[in-house]
Amino acid sequence: MRIYLMGYMGSGKSTTGKQLAKKINMDFVDIDDFIEEKEGMPIPEIFKSKGEDYFREMEHLALQELSVLENTVISLGGGTPCNEKNLLLIKETGTSIYLKMSIPALIHRLHNAKEKRPLIKGKSENDLKSYIAINLGVREDFYNRADITISGENFDIDDLELKLSYMQEI
Repeated sequence: MRIYLMGYMGSGKSTTGKQLAKKINMDFVDIDDFIEEKEGMPIPEIFKSKGEDYFREMEHLALQELSVLENTVISLGGGTPCNEKNLLLIKETGTSIYLKMSIPALIHRLHNAKEKRPLIKGKSENDLKSYIAINLGVREDFYNRADITISGENFDIDDLELKLSYMQEI
């Protein structure tokens, strides 16, 4: 069994993934950490030195590698499911969960983490709000194709566990 957590940056995929994996006795992998280990450098440095296109290709290769792991919760990057080939691989190889959050909640979470995130680094509060609104609007078409959607703002691990067990019964 494979569970993929998707959602916008700052939606809590890594934190939720660790909690969920522990709760249901599965392994946990964060795709960004996996890429950083493979590349030998942090994501912001990959973006800076090699560009976003290179990063997206490494992301796809990492997803292919992780998609064969058994008994694993995989936290995806915000953009990982936002192309058809990645989304198809996710849908074919596991159960996907969208951690949905409002724009104000994302702004609140991301405001103090901007410098660590290459796509929003250096943006003013207004620029951040505009960027998230536009970018989330595009990405949400992909996120909404997840098997399960839950609120990242009022997250309840027991509720998620119940939804997953129901999905397994179907």
